[in-house]
Parts: sequence; structure tokens; C-alpha cells
Amino acid sequence: MFIVDVRHAARYALVVLGLMSIAILAVACWSGAALHLGDDNERTALLSLVITGAAGLALSIGARSLTRSSSVHLGRREAILMVVMSWVFGAALAGTVYFTWAWLASARYSHHPFLSPVNCYFEAVSGLTTTGSTVLPDIDALPRSLQLWRSTTHWIGGLGIVLLFAALLPSLGITTKRLARAESAGSLGEDGMPSIRQAARALWMAYAAITLAGIVALCLAGMGLFDSVNHAFAALATGGFSTQDASVGHYRSLAVDVIIISLMVLGGVNFALYYRLSQGHVRQVLRDTELRFYAALLLISSTLAVLVLSGKPITLTTGETLAPSLASSMRYGVFNIVSLHTDTGFATADFNRWPDLAKVVLLVGTFVGGSTASTTGGIKAARLFLMFRIMLAHTNRYLSPKRVKPVRIGKTVVDSDTQERILCHALLFILVLLAGTVLLMLLEPEGRIDLVTAGTASLATLCTAGPGLAKVGPIENYLWFTDASKLVMCLLMILGRLELFTFFAVLKPSFWRAD
Repeated sequence: MFIVDVRHAARYALVVLGLMSIAILAVACWSGAALHLGDDNERTALLSLVITGAAGLALSIGARSLTRSSSVHLGRREAILMVVMSWVFGAALAGTVYFTWAWLASARYSHHPFLSPVNCYFEAVSGLTTTGSTVLPDIDALPRSLQLWRSTTHWIGGLGIVLLFAALLPSLGITTKRLARAESAGSLGEDGMPSIRQAARALWMAYAAITLAGIVALCLAGMGLFDSVNHAFAALATGGFSTQDASVGHYRSLAVDVIIISLMVLGGVNFALYYRLSQGHVRQVLRDTELRFYAALLLISSTLAVLVLSGKPITLTTGETLAPSLASSMRYGVFNIVSLHTDTGFATADFNRWPDLAKVVLLVGTFVGGSTASTTGGIKAARLFLMFRIMLAHTNRYLSPKRVKPVRIGKTVVDSDTQERILCHALLFILVLLAGTVLLMLLEPEGRIDLVTAGTASLATLCTAGPGLAKVGPIENYLWFTDASKLVMCLLMILGRLELFTFFAVLKPSFWRAD
């Protein structure tokens, strides 16, 4: 007997798709008003946005009416299913924009990557999960309307399309709390958050305000308005899509580097702290254990990178090689470490050419990620901190069996169930990472992929980081993978965004039957 009411889950998932369709139409309006559309390619891109947005909105409205029922209850299982459906089908809708444009422009681009539905879906999943991996070998040639849409998918996916849903639909009440917890596994709904709707609105307001400040700062730093919007969207969402093939390295501007570093660091902070900050709890925010641990990790990894790179030439993403100097080691070392540690994926240097120790620092940072309830991927700083505390507690217990000291994060005692859940998450994360690596090795023709490429591609997509090493480095792309490998990486990106358990719960047979 099925106990999951798919109709209710589908109904609310379709509402999310409707919101995404409105976002597509909004980008189309912005593009039409702000961009020069004298070029046929730009007009075609604008048309693809309008067609996809209108079709998606009509589909969501029509299909929602078919799923309407007298009951509005959305239980825990329906909420989990709705979240998974939103990300899977939301990416399909976002990818339709690319495919529609490529189909309309096929006379000019007979071999464009977006003529493949798998490539379109990969790009859309990468955008919404804020991964930043791309199948585009020539980003500069993409119409500006589509470049803006790519960055917008980052911005929408940053705090989560489900949190946007919760913020805009207050009538759902307790349902929104279930949705947000299933989507983010973060701190929303915890102490200090009296209402998930109120919290979601406050977080989106903070998100929008920081984005606007980033746009203004980048414009003042000399970046054009269009590029400023795209890079602010991607930096705060820790996404990594750039409008340039050489990524942020294209601009060769120290001011731009500093601003984007600031946005990436802010994107890696637990967004619940912004809510507490808005309530005037400044001292509580500054004393937050995870925030301090996150800042310490960034400082330590950046310092290590600078020390390793000192005395070494730096090759930029533009292809230019700089002579060894402390200034260049600091500038390019800190930027790229912060970018990978926050799982953003912007690049100013080709870290494929860095010493092995610096690469290890990059990979460890990618694995850890930022804070919980942030726009980053990875294990998350709080979990790593707690794993250290759990290991220390068990070591002390081994030495002194009669002495029991509770595990704490700040002043909060972490119960045994939470400890078990954290360790299980870490184990599952590692198993999925290994499985992704093995699958990529198996799905690619013999001799086409090496272990470093497969391992870092799996790590970069599962941690939603974007670039890896070797054939998926900062100046490479993912176009050369087979369609099967791309679909595996799409799954890894969604798993990383949903923090594993939400997705795997839907696959269990017990999810669909009574307990």
C-alpha cells in the first residue's frame, strides 16, 4: 500500500517550477530592456527564454489544477519527494532554455554542445546546484541573455528554490518547515528562528542585499554592469559560472579579486547567522563556533598555499606566466584557495600547474566546503569540527573509561543520535565519492580518463565545486565525457546539493509503503 501522496508532492513541485518559469521570463524582460538585441543570436536567445518560460508557466498552472484536492496536508515523506522532484525537474526546465536556443540557432551552430539534451541538463543541474562545471568550450560566444540565465540559475539555487517557495507561500504553515529541513538539512527552524516563513524571507532579503552590494562594488572596481551582475550572482551563490573563458582571471584586477573573495567568504557562512545578526545578536554571531572554525580553516589553508607557492612561477588562466614573487603567491594563492574551499570554482590561476602539496590543500578544502545552511557543498565545517570532537571524546574514553565527557559545539551538548548521524553522513559521503570515481572510470573508453581526473571530477561534482584537476582543471571543461558519465555527475551534483539522505530516502522501498 502506497502511503506517499504523489499528487500533493507533484502539486507543490509544479508550483516551484512555476516560480522558476517566472524567473525565466524575468530574465527575458531584463535582457530585452538592458541588452543590445540587434544581433540575431541575441534575439534567438531572448526568444528561447520567452518560449521556455511561458511553456513552463502554462504547464505548471495546468498540471497543478489536475493535482488539486480538498486536502492540503503535506507530510514528511511528501515533503521529501517534493524536494527531490523540484531539483530534478527544475533542472530539466532550466536546461530547456539552452536546448530551445540551440535548436532555433542550429543553422548557425550545427555542432553546438547545447544541441544535446544531456549537455543542456548537465549545464542546468550545474547551475542550480551551484556547482559551476560546464560543457561549454567557448563561453564568450554564448549570447549574453543565456549567460545571464546561467548566472541566475546559480542565484536561484544558492539558498534553494524550495526556500524561495517557502518564503513566497506563507499559507503552507508547518509544511514549509518540513520542506526547508528536507532541502537544506541546515539550521532553519532552530532556536532563534520563530517562523520558517519569517526566517526564509529574512534570509532572502539578506541574500538580495549582499548581492546588490556586490554588484555595486564590482561596478566601482571597473567591471561592466552586465559582468558585475553575473559575477555577483555566481560568487555569493558560490557557483562559479563566469562570462569569460578565463574566469575571473580575465579581468586582471586586484580590486575585483578582493570583492569576489569577500562574496565567496560571505556565501560560505551559515545564513542563519545573518538572521541572528538582523535581530541584533552581534556577540552571539561572533562567538559562533562553526563561524570561527570556518574562518580558521580558510586562514590556515590560505597560509599553507601561499607558503608552498612562494618562489614558484604562477600561470594564469589567461595563459600568461608570472615571475615568482610573494605578492603574486598571496594574491593568486588566496583567491583560488577561497574559491575551492567555498566550492565556488572561480579561478584566476591554472592550479593544475601548482606543486602537489598545494593541490592537496585545494582538494582538502573542496572536500570540507563551507558552513552548514550556506550556499557551499562538501562535508561542511560544523560536521568536521564535531567529528574531531567525537574522535577526541572516544580517545579520552579509551584512556579513562570511567570518565564521560559530553561532546559539545559551543555550549550545546551533541546527543548520541546526532553524533551517529554525522558519522554516517561522512561515511556515506565517502562511499558515494568512491562509487562516482569508479563509475566514471568504467563508463569512459579505456585510456581516455585517469584516476586523478575521475577522482577529482567526482569530488568536484559531489561537493558542487566545479573544477578539479588534470582533464577537469580550471581551464578545461566537461564536454568530452560520455553522456552516461555526465548523467552520473548530474546525480552527484544533486546528491551533494540535497546532502545525500534526502535523495536516498526516496529510493528505499520502505519509503513507499506503510511502516
